[in-house]
Amino acid sequence: MTARVALGALGVALAAYGGWLVVTRESDLLDVATWLVAGAVLHDAVLVPVVLVLGVVASRWLPWAARGPAAVGLVVLGSVTLLAVPVLGRFGARADNPTLLDRDYTAGWLVLAGLVLVGVVAATLVRSRGQARRVGRGSNTRSG
Repeated sequence: MTARVALGALGVALAAYGGWLVVTRESDLLDVATWLVAGAVLHDAVLVPVVLVLGVVASRWLPWAARGPAAVGLVVLGSVTLLAVPVLGRFGARADNPTLLDRDYTAGWLVLAGLVLVGVVAATLVRSRGQARRVGRGSNTRSG
């Protein structure tokens, strides 16, 4: 079995389990449907256009080695930010229950953004050094 088939099977199994939980725990199906539709709309109407525009702009001024890592970082940070909007905006916080939203989620998001930035810079350095080695080897073999 290939890794792709295994990953697809795992995804189907997890989706089926999630569906089973929704049905057996008597969830409010209207809330579930609203959440699913809002996620798809936010992804298609907000995240995709922003990532595409930033990708085009970044490809104009970023060096080759940074383009791939920057795109990955942008997708990761954009997706996580969309998922974190409810906690970053503190929606659902209640004065009578201080245990809800009891952390500094903004600081957590900033730490994540910093880690993504470090990852993008590290991947860019690895790619640029790999490119420099390939160019260096290519010039050596031609001159010898």
